[in-house]
Amino acid sequence: MTDELEKLKAAFRQERASDPDPDARHAAIHAAMLQFEELEQEKSETAGQGSAAPVRLKTRAGEFAARILRRFSMTLTRSRLSYILAGSVSLAAIVLVVNLNSGNLPGLSSWRGKQQEQPASAGGGLLSLHSGESEVPVPAPPMEELAEPDVSYDVAADSSAAPASGAVAPMAAAPSLAARKMTDGRARSMQKTRELRSVGGLVSSNIAPGTDALTPVYQDQGRDRFSNVPDNPVKRVADDPVSTFSADVDTASYAFIRGSLNMGVLPPKDAVRIEEMINYFDYDYPVPADRSQPFKADVSIMPTPWNAETRLLRIGIKGYEIERAEAPKANLVFLIDTSGSMDAPDKLPLLRQAFRMLVSNLRPDDLVSIVTYAGSAGTVLEPTKASETGKIMAALDNLSAGGSTAGGEGIRQAYQLAEEHMDKTGINRVILATDGDFNVGISDPEQLKDFVERKRDTGVTLSVLGFGRGNYNDLLMQELAQNGNGNASYIDTLSEARKVLVDEASSTLFPIAKDVKFQVEFNPAEVSEYRLIGYETRKLEREDFNNDKVDAGDIGAGHTVTALYEFRPASASGALIEPLRYQSEAKPASADTTDEIAFLKIRYKLPDEDVSKLITTPIGADAVKDKIPDASNDTRFAAAVAGFGEILKGGKYTGTYSLDDVLALAASARGNDPYNYRGSFLELVRLAKSAGAMEPLKK
Repeated sequence: MTDELEKLKAAFRQERASDPDPDARHAAIHAAMLQFEELEQEKSETAGQGSAAPVRLKTRAGEFAARILRRFSMTLTRSRLSYILAGSVSLAAIVLVVNLNSGNLPGLSSWRGKQQEQPASAGGGLLSLHSGESEVPVPAPPMEELAEPDVSYDVAADSSAAPASGAVAPMAAAPSLAARKMTDGRARSMQKTRELRSVGGLVSSNIAPGTDALTPVYQDQGRDRFSNVPDNPVKRVADDPVSTFSADVDTASYAFIRGSLNMGVLPPKDAVRIEEMINYFDYDYPVPADRSQPFKADVSIMPTPWNAETRLLRIGIKGYEIERAEAPKANLVFLIDTSGSMDAPDKLPLLRQAFRMLVSNLRPDDLVSIVTYAGSAGTVLEPTKASETGKIMAALDNLSAGGSTAGGEGIRQAYQLAEEHMDKTGINRVILATDGDFNVGISDPEQLKDFVERKRDTGVTLSVLGFGRGNYNDLLMQELAQNGNGNASYIDTLSEARKVLVDEASSTLFPIAKDVKFQVEFNPAEVSEYRLIGYETRKLEREDFNNDKVDAGDIGAGHTVTALYEFRPASASGALIEPLRYQSEAKPASADTTDEIAFLKIRYKLPDEDVSKLITTPIGADAVKDKIPDASNDTRFAAAVAGFGEILKGGKYTGTYSLDDVLALAASARGNDPYNYRGSFLELVRLAKSAGAMEPLKK
């Protein structure tokens, strides 16, 4: 048998492939189409009512192929080699027929279920297979199907017709214009229905079994990117008594952590930014009596819940509130990622819903523009007044995902549009909504950051809304928001979209102070060691505090910013850092400052000014609470959130402090919680107790 096979291989190598016989090719294609018609007839005779689960076509296709091939028995002689090539053409026809039957060719799946009811001559166009001189016509979709279907059509009724599961390269001529219009309309209709089902919950959940399997959504795993920044170290006051950092009002980290825990998975340690977890919540800090000063400092000291030898210093500020009528006019450019990576229920569909909420909360004279990018960038909506809600909503509804990610090109166009319609007395902002997957155009992160940093000097700021998982580029989006003097948020639910874009719209969109910096000097007579909890990506050099050219965070109306220091009193034991052997200790403080534990300084600029102002606050014994229960609800709750973040990062500084301890402290400090944000935090801590270390791989 082996010798015969070797002879056969040699014979094939010696033979020159003959040109296909046109008659054999035509016969093969004709036979394939006849078989297709027979199968369609069988389906129409045996099909029952209802929407059964889709059945794979593997068995039927195999029987079909066998029946076709039996008509062309071939020997391996030289005179019949041409028939082998003709047979290969018939196999191509088989593949085409199977694809036609499964709805995988563009433009066919949306009307295949009704074509049996139409005469062969219905419609005016032809979808032809060109093969030499032979041409096999396929009926075009019926003309009454050309109108775009209403988004409210019956999902269950339509589930019998499988939507296109993926684009297949056309084998010949493209569908007619009428067919393309029909296909686009049905595709948009199907997409909107899936969005309503998965995001808004507006479509009945009573879907026929197997329907969801028709539209599988793949998402990458393990490709989320975060900045890998070491935790702030413990510092010895005698060596380094001053700590300087920029304000941070971002909340993306907390929302991403919540999404992970809701999936039963612990977040990556790099995704945990404790300052963003703390600042996700609102705190009832006092505000100034008048608006000549945008905020004032509030400080408190309590025992550290996880270390009996240290204390927690809580620093808080809250910006004054503004009424809706007082808000400056807004010129907003929505820069929306419509690339292929956004094709998932928690990305583009959720994005649409989020922007609908934002538009409904704008004032009639506010301007809205929409720029999209996918392969190439383009303006979808020219600047339009928010009062033209229908026009804006229609532009959002027409968005679809596909192509590579030309994020850099989109950013250019968005800034250009914002600058062309600049309002010198209003808010001019680009709102970037993406998963951060930039791979076309200005894809280098440093170039993007430099571009955004230069553009902020023109008066146009940048905020970033992150969507999705598996390919989420948190690292880039954080850096863009920081360089663009905006905010970074992560939207994982409609509730989060409402919180960020509706409930906190004034603080998100309307800054009352810019370049806000904090500097704390600890008194070595009272404090031996300290560490700043969080703010690793916001650290500044000591000399940056007085340099008005150094950029820092902005504070919006009603925003709260909270920072925590863990410090060790000079009288406490267990210091982590030993004194230097060859260097003398710092000189003791003067008599008039001996009761001060630390000294707080805050620098800020008013939105329309370039020279900073200074706020100073001495931190003395009057700020100290000797027992944890004596501290305010806000201080204790912030401490609980910080402890939770420390545990998620590995518990380097929290020792035996447990999630149960976090629950007990947070529950006692819940206080007034009208939106149940603090109550939801308690649930997250409970989820963390049973969460897995890694997400199970998708099969």
